[in-house]
Amino acid sequence: MSTKVLMVCLGNICRSPLAEGILKEKVDLDNIYVDSAGTANYHIGKQPDPRSIAVAKKHGIDISGQRCRQFTKEDFKHFDYIYAMDKDNYNNIMALANNSIEQQKVKLILHHMPPSEQEVPDPYYGGDDGFESVFQLLDSACEKIAQDLNQKHCV
Repeated sequence: MSTKVLMVCLGNICRSPLAEGILKEKVDLDNIYVDSAGTANYHIGKQPDPRSIAVAKKHGIDISGQRCRQFTKEDFKHFDYIYAMDKDNYNNIMALANNSIEQQKVKLILHHMPPSEQEVPDPYYGGDDGFESVFQLLDSACEKIAQDLNQKHCV
């Protein structure tokens, strides 16, 4: 049985697709399933933002095949770990949780990093530099997550 990880941001076109793509590069996909979703329904069925696709490609990761979907209550049943990109999305996810078991699955993706970096900023309204900064933050976070997951699976 594989471990299932879900990355969540607002629209599922900038941060969470990057986090999904980055983590997929760092784990054994035979043992770990990674997906992403958004708490809002703005972009369902669409590709990630072209700037997310470009920054991922710059780092050798192809996220162009991903399609946006909305987070649902069913995701609590299907995923072992749910990582929110920021506090607003964390709160939106937690509001849908039915019990403490579901709540325990949810963490801010930067929860293990210094307190000054508790949220991944949304780069949508900024320039290309914001996407590179977000990529670097998520790469660091996903490295730690991958280490933890790979240890659990003895990879």
